[in-house]
Amino acid sequence: MDIHEYQAKEILAKYGVPIPRGGIAYSPEQAGYRAFELGGDAWVVKAQIHSGARGKAGGVRVCKSDAQIRDAAADMLGSSMVTHQTGSRGKLVQRLYIEEGMDIAQEIYLGFVLDRKSERIMIVASAQGGMEIEELSEKHPESLVKMSVDAATGMKPFHARKIVYQLGMGEHIRIMSDLLLGCYDAFIDNDAEMVEINPLILTADNQLYALDAKMSFDDNALFRRPEISELRDKSQEDVRESYAADRGLNYVGLDGDIGCIINGAGLAMATMDMIKLAGGEPANFLDIGGGASPDRVRMAFQTVLKDSNVKVILINIFAGINRCDWIAEGIIQAFEKLNLTVPVVVRLAGTNLEQGREILNQSGLSIIVADTLADAADKAVQATQV
Repeated sequence: MDIHEYQAKEILAKYGVPIPRGGIAYSPEQAGYRAFELGGDAWVVKAQIHSGARGKAGGVRVCKSDAQIRDAAADMLGSSMVTHQTGSRGKLVQRLYIEEGMDIAQEIYLGFVLDRKSERIMIVASAQGGMEIEELSEKHPESLVKMSVDAATGMKPFHARKIVYQLGMGEHIRIMSDLLLGCYDAFIDNDAEMVEINPLILTADNQLYALDAKMSFDDNALFRRPEISELRDKSQEDVRESYAADRGLNYVGLDGDIGCIINGAGLAMATMDMIKLAGGEPANFLDIGGGASPDRVRMAFQTVLKDSNVKVILINIFAGINRCDWIAEGIIQAFEKLNLTVPVVVRLAGTNLEQGREILNQSGLSIIVADTLADAADKAVQATQV
């Protein structure tokens, strides 16, 4: 789960990470008042969306007057902001963060992520911040400092000091070390999957501030983090993905027209590959998981049909924990309760296969049955062309 910049900053501030003064605004008038409260002669108006690269899309503007602030706020609020991370649909801007202007002497990159290969927390830092990590690693690989931390021991002061010296910031050893340790604690204490500060700035008077911040969290741990769950902003989520997540389904929306209902992530990926190979485009990734009941199958249908682009539904089940007869019953429930009008292609294999096929055969429904994954993909693509 992602959260907004200002929310991430509020969390990090509790762990001693210094942040610039700022306030949230929901209207141009409120944006102007926030700037008046902050004082000074320069302010930054920031669109709050779940995406990076906002500055390139006009979502971060430096303003030096009340009129400029109100104009910037009026332009951003209610707009759909498109960045290279949002896709063509963009993200709706419903709130702004008004922040005091800072005198920047140096920009630094700092990131904490889960490294699944080493099964540790990886710290990535660079003395050249302001760019995305992919761009940094490509253009300035020599600037990257990496360190993995064993969760069993945690991050220690000597880890932080080593990173600081590798960044060439030894003269700021105390404040930089405290900031690194605070970020690590925020990561661990809140079941985060990522903490990123880009840029972390050094000001002309040798102070450090997190000028931008991003945090994402492990969805599976939110049950024990109600204070984090409260920060969820559904307006920033794909409607289809939000609907699925609230029903315990693993769903990722895509741009094609063949809806997929699969069990198992690997089989789902293979199914999407086969659809592409057959000349089609998958509309989604949907893994219904093991032990799917008829009701869960029906909910999967409802989720897939939330996408108006879907012309065909392909069901590919290799039953182990699952049972083909449960899947068949769920398909029939979906036809009866959802008044399905799109073609449905079904490929079943595994536990209770014969019972599942018998249920489908006796249903009298116009279901397209396939024997293999390749056959199912071909029939799904053909059905989109009818």
